[in-house]
Amino acid sequence: MRFPPARPGESHRDTVGAVPAAGSLPARDRFVQFVRTLTASRKALAAGLLAALGVAGAVLGLVLSSGPGLAAAAAGTAGGAPGTGPQLHVAGNQLVTAAGQPVVLHGADRSGTEFMCVHDKGIFDGPVSQASINVMKAHGINAVRVPLNEACWNGDSYVNPAYSGAHYRAAVTGYIHRLTASGLATIIDLHWTDGAYTGPASACVDPTATCQKPMPDAAGAPRFWKSVAGTFKGTNAVIFDLFNEPYPEQAAHGSTAQGWTCWLHGGTCPGISYPVAGMQTMLNAVRSAGATNIVMAGGLTWSNDLTGWLAHQPADPDHNLAASWHSYNFNACSTQTCWNHQIAPVAAKVPLIAGEIGENDCTAKYITPLTQWMDTKHASYLAWTWNADFNCASGPGLITNYNGQPTTFGAGYETHIHPPTIHAITAQTPHHN
Repeated sequence: MRFPPARPGESHRDTVGAVPAAGSLPARDRFVQFVRTLTASRKALAAGLLAALGVAGAVLGLVLSSGPGLAAAAAGTAGGAPGTGPQLHVAGNQLVTAAGQPVVLHGADRSGTEFMCVHDKGIFDGPVSQASINVMKAHGINAVRVPLNEACWNGDSYVNPAYSGAHYRAAVTGYIHRLTASGLATIIDLHWTDGAYTGPASACVDPTATCQKPMPDAAGAPRFWKSVAGTFKGTNAVIFDLFNEPYPEQAAHGSTAQGWTCWLHGGTCPGISYPVAGMQTMLNAVRSAGATNIVMAGGLTWSNDLTGWLAHQPADPDHNLAASWHSYNFNACSTQTCWNHQIAPVAAKVPLIAGEIGENDCTAKYITPLTQWMDTKHASYLAWTWNADFNCASGPGLITNYNGQPTTFGAGYETHIHPPTIHAITAQTPHHN
């Protein structure tokens, strides 16, 4: 996120989520169970009814034709077996399961782990319990992006040891394991890193990991990724997002050519005072740990510019690379004309994952056409953010409490990823012959 909440960690609440009733199932799970009981003739009738009601026929039609993995995808597990996250890899420009079934991620970011620890406020902002995960799933979310802090994971000396090093790693790892055990794909994002930067678009003068820097530092980022990759290798429901929002071209006074060179190779970059870890170096760190997980790489201009992505993509021996894109209403590339010109060519070649989408006007007027456009490209997207204490102007929030009460922005997003017609149909008790 380009603009964090004012004074991160100062006003965040530790709200407890509601526990669903014992044995209760989310509406989408009940729908899948209902579909599986239908005869062939009733499946055809139900498919026609759903199409008439305007539900996304492509996805639900696949559920009706019934592969268990695709039924699970409609239930919010992104194509994995019940109770396990999808084991994902790249095939062409798609994310697919181990069985080769295409998967599209419709998720949310869960902010807090990037700023709470470094501000001596704890590790999480709000609940990370199983009950809180169940609430997210009930809203149609099948993927969660977890932003991390390099200094807290690495255990740098300036961070309170109660919230860093082994304590931080154990807490974060436990949460990610709960997410994947619940059938969700999870994206680990390196969000804040060390590095003194006071040039154009600087977010802070602090050399420590207390704000977004233009590029990650060569001293800490490769060490972070080797450790993270070693922790989660073999768990291919976990995706690695190498760096949140690069903007090295800003440090180079707008030179995109120098920006892309810095982005890929790192080293000594124009306008950046510290040695930089480029995308290739961080990808190498991941692969050196033996992890074959999908890796995401975001472009320039806070991950909004992908114009040079295909020409500069890192070399991946495992061919498991996706393009990361961020799209907000205030970004430069925020029109369908721009999306068609700059983003579509990338989505045609590699999987496109919008790790953050949102708007600062408290509505869903921007994300609605954006998600509709991305659906036509079979691209994945995650909305910023599933936090109850973010106001829409300083950081778009999907919810007002951890029981899942949506903001206007959140309601618009939920309507798109979890159509209300599904609720209406599953509210009826099916009759069997």
